[in-house]
Amino acid sequence: MPQNDVTAVVLAAGKGTRMKSEHAKVLHEIFFAPMIHHVLDSLQSLELGRTVVVTGHQRDQVQGALGRYGVTFVEQDEQHGTGHAVLCAEKEIADGGGGTVLILCGDTPLIRSKTLQDFTAAHRESGAVLSVMTTHLDDPTNYGRIVTDNEGNILCIVEEKDASESARLINEINAGIYCVEAKFLLQALRQVGTDNKQGEVYLTDIVGIAKGDGLPLHRFVCEDAEEVMGVNSRIELAQAHLCLQERRNRELMVSGVTLLNPATTAVEKSVQIGCDTVIHPNVHLGGSCVIGSGCSIGRSAVLKDCQLGDKVTVGPLVYLEGVTLAAGETVPPHLVRYGEEA
Repeated sequence: MPQNDVTAVVLAAGKGTRMKSEHAKVLHEIFFAPMIHHVLDSLQSLELGRTVVVTGHQRDQVQGALGRYGVTFVEQDEQHGTGHAVLCAEKEIADGGGGTVLILCGDTPLIRSKTLQDFTAAHRESGAVLSVMTTHLDDPTNYGRIVTDNEGNILCIVEEKDASESARLINEINAGIYCVEAKFLLQALRQVGTDNKQGEVYLTDIVGIAKGDGLPLHRFVCEDAEEVMGVNSRIELAQAHLCLQERRNRELMVSGVTLLNPATTAVEKSVQIGCDTVIHPNVHLGGSCVIGSGCSIGRSAVLKDCQLGDKVTVGPLVYLEGVTLAAGETVPPHLVRYGEEA
């Protein structure tokens, strides 16, 4: 159901130094789209009142890549931490009528819409001023740790660089996704200092402020740790791509499409495929492809923006772009064809 009183704030200002790239981190492609596209796609089904994207590093390129989303942009000219980034959106949060703010990062492309829906619903039901999404990792290195009391209530979040040896043994980590009431959020961020090893305004410090003021907190555990993985390196970029590819291929197989080797099959989200179609290994289907029912797509074929009727057979090692094939047609192996009927 629509959540018009919720404003999403997506943090996308960072450089991503571990990527060792000249490009903005959130514009690196994962499964055929910039990673921030996947984050914004996950928000669309929530029907939020407003989505604000905080840009900074290469802001012109980031904003240019998001034109179709209808989001509001704010700029973080100098990066002074996640808390400072959210404060840059203060006016937009206030203009949204207050309410609830859903905060997440533009480098978490694996988060699912349903998880965000469940998270916002749990926040409402809890009556808390602040809800924190957490998960458990076998190796929590580089993540903030969730410190709780004996009853599982959140006491604070400790960043890795500021964590003691005992805190680093905690395997429950901060997913970097929050639901927080706007009035408390803005008041708390004005109280946050920079007394930490990075000299930054940590968004996580609002947990301690809420706790100190005796305000209710809620801890929401995401059971699938993969969903909240932040992409900070080329290795994690590849891992996220494979995860989205596996999700897409599972959807296709559940819908009645046969994939003979899913690990080598790449089908973009925009592609439609009818039931009983068989996809051979090393196939890539992209763009606006519509594949009918009962088709066979041969090994190592690449199709882009093609329209195939039912029971079409495409041989191996074929490249087709912008081609329309009538029902029952056969394409021989090794054919390359552009923008015309075969």
